Amino acid sequence: MRTIITTLIITVLLLSIPSGLVKAGAFPGYTSGFQVQNLSSKTATITITYYNPDGTTATTATDTIPANGSKTYFPIHAASGFNGSVVISSDQQIASVVNVLTSSGAKAGASYVAASQGGTTVSLPLLMKNNSGYNTWFHLQNTGTSDANVTINYSDGTSATATIKPGAAKLFDQSTETHSAAVFSANITSNQPVAAAVMEENPQVMFAYTGFLTGSTNPVMPLINANNSGYVTGVQIQNVGTQATEVTLSYTPSTAGTACTETQTIPAGQSRTFALAAFANGSNSNCVPGARFIGSASVTANSTNQPLVAIVNQLLPGVNGEAYGSFNPANATNKVVLPLIMDRNSGWFTGFNVMNVGSSPTTVTCTFTGTSYTVSGTLNPGQALTDIQNNKISSGYVGSGTCTASNPTDKIVAVVNELNPGVGDNLLVYEGINQ
Repeated sequence: MRTIITTLIITVLLLSIPSGLVKAGAFPGYTSGFQVQNLSSKTATITITYYNPDGTTATTATDTIPANGSKTYFPIHAASGFNGSVVISSDQQIASVVNVLTSSGAKAGASYVAASQGGTTVSLPLLMKNNSGYNTWFHLQNTGTSDANVTINYSDGTSATATIKPGAAKLFDQSTETHSAAVFSANITSNQPVAAAVMEENPQVMFAYTGFLTGSTNPVMPLINANNSGYVTGVQIQNVGTQATEVTLSYTPSTAGTACTETQTIPAGQSRTFALAAFANGSNSNCVPGARFIGSASVTANSTNQPLVAIVNQLLPGVNGEAYGSFNPANATNKVVLPLIMDRNSGWFTGFNVMNVGSSPTTVTCTFTGTSYTVSGTLNPGQALTDIQNNKISSGYVGSGTCTASNPTDKIVAVVNELNPGVGDNLLVYEGINQ
């Protein structure tokens, strides 16, 4: 679950790697930018500290963000060639979304939500080594005040250890590690709180997601695409508990498709892929093979009530793709903040899905900074409201959004897609932030 809590420090894992520098990844160069939103009704004063991998400070910057406003930092303050991490501190509640783009060669991009805090345990549901051309790598950041001694236990039986300085981040590249499986997961433990951002790549497509600090017995996913203009979805569910469990994932259509379920058993500490085969050939499910589906999903059965986390990968094979993390409905609120909304911004626009994860019908209304445009709809439990902002707000619009359910006890979550129809992997996705 992605939520900004009372702590006023968030961590951002950034990378800006010029062509030719020794690095992980399938692309010759990377660059990053981030959007920071002020969630309060007062002006926020922020300090942005950039850390090198050895824990030394590369540079710092200060700024103010208007009440309920947002700012984009691209290019970032650090010098060209910076490859490290960031801590943003503020006197008001803030949220941040990070975009990672290729800086040269093939065009690709990915997005993830900055962590509001670290944890002494972190789960990574989906890692890969040479999985049909896909590999992963991740940066692990120490968000504590002293050296972090970390251990990474991969589900294929391999492990790694490291010591990370406060504020700094360390790279773990699965393509250079020894692994016996092409697809696996990881559990990270540390004596200091840590946060992780994972990159999934092949030479054309890039995905990103933030590591999980806790699990849920019934995680939810606001957006599932299958056979939709070539898009497919894979849901990687990790059992972070101590016993095997039989998991049923229920799919609810919003604008296309038929409701169906899929059931698989997940051993303790491991993960399984849902949705991809179910909608392709009906495997482990009563889903209609090859049918178009646009909707949401939720875990509706978990035989031994184990904590679960999940990553949802959306893919247009050979063109673009992106990932987002599942939500814990117990942490949902009646208000979701969307830090970056666009309409025809140099070709970029956004679309979002807002899901009712409560037990009663609710009406959801979404408003946006600097415009009178609104979106609303009534949702039954498990349903999602879909809206695409392209050609609806104004040309060049860059702002933020807030979606609110009608009753204080209602519970909603959201994901946002950023898309540019141009050449390359121009799909980025991030999770809405509950407030």
